[in-house]
Amino acid sequence: MAAAESTSPAASVPLIAIDGPIGPATARHVKEGLATASARRAEIVILRMNTPGGLADSMRDIVVDLLASPIPVVGFVAPSGAHAASAGTYILYATHIAAMAPGTNIGAATPVQMGTPLPGLPEDRDKDDKPAQSPSAPKDAAMAKATNDAVAFIRSLAELRGRNAEWAEKAVREAATASAQEALQARVIEVVARDPADLLERIEGRTIEVAGVPRRIATKGLPVEVIEPSWLNRLLAIVTNPNVAVILMLVGIYGLIFEFSNPGSLGPGVAGIICLTLGLYALNLLPIDYTGLALMLLGLAFLVAEAFTPTFGVLGLGGLIAFVLGAAILIDVDAPGFQLSWTVIATTALMSLGLLTLLLGYVVRTRHSPLRVGTSTLLGQRVEVLDWSGEAGHVLAEGERWQAQGGDPLQTGDTAEIVAVNGLTLTVRKRTSLTAAGD
Repeated sequence: MAAAESTSPAASVPLIAIDGPIGPATARHVKEGLATASARRAEIVILRMNTPGGLADSMRDIVVDLLASPIPVVGFVAPSGAHAASAGTYILYATHIAAMAPGTNIGAATPVQMGTPLPGLPEDRDKDDKPAQSPSAPKDAAMAKATNDAVAFIRSLAELRGRNAEWAEKAVREAATASAQEALQARVIEVVARDPADLLERIEGRTIEVAGVPRRIATKGLPVEVIEPSWLNRLLAIVTNPNVAVILMLVGIYGLIFEFSNPGSLGPGVAGIICLTLGLYALNLLPIDYTGLALMLLGLAFLVAEAFTPTFGVLGLGGLIAFVLGAAILIDVDAPGFQLSWTVIATTALMSLGLLTLLLGYVVRTRHSPLRVGTSTLLGQRVEVLDWSGEAGHVLAEGERWQAQGGDPLQTGDTAEIVAVNGLTLTVRKRTSLTAAGD
């Protein structure tokens, strides 16, 4: 079958960069970048990687997009000193052409949730070449299931692209790694290049299969154009950091508490709803333990309850403990870049404790302060007599005209003192010189 030729020359080669942990924002950026390259009818797309790994779901989303891409994708681990570990190894295997810069490495693709080697590997076998028995069979079975699934996945990618499937399995089972030259010799990659320009020269004239159709690459001399992530992807990359998501939730909760405590301020309530929504949206995209999330929300609920129905710290302290425990088990994966920092947990817990202490101090001071609302606050206040006849008349109290009664002889302009409140009628007495001296 003849190689398919491009109907119009491409103006540039799009480059999509993966820098740092792989998460939902990375998968979205790659998807949008491939769509842009397809719309431009680009000759190829360069996927430059420097990543320690990341979330398995995001990695699989990227692999699916790469396999479905109508434009050839060249995976390139660069610049020198970069690596494509863990999830990055799977992605590199999924690209049409795999390349690395000198001084880079790939591998260590063992599922990070496992944490320990699988029984049955060479170092765990006994003299009869039988798998060593594990004291925790259910845990070993779960680890074996995860590893076997990862092995089958990466072997299928290796077979699809004609690369070394045995080394790929070692990268998963034994966390094997390889430098650029070692990967080239082991048929893990096809090209070693210094930079994107050198890469385009080295792949010039190669024929690869795209969607079952052979395609000859003509890239020599084409400029490289970096596809920058959109503002939405940049925002998503920030909020899907678990530490940022937790802080947003706290800001949202305290914003709502302040709004409910001071109705009509609006600003804290609006900011609180926005932050809380962003925080919950970010956690929805991450692999979280819902028990941890439930404990965090329960803790925040207790803190809110303490703010409105003070219990002298009982609910507040319980909420603080529940929040810390929930935060500790919130993230249900050990992927690089997606761990909740103990510094953030401790800081937010101390801030909550500080706010709780201030709240309790305010409650104690309020309980020991005199009443400042209701008719009882009128007792003892001085009033001016507006008119008086016999034992009744009208007085001016707190800027308002009140009916008044009393047994003392009073005249217009005299100063009296409120001694009782009966409905809307004040009982007053004439202020004597002794009373004035007592003031």
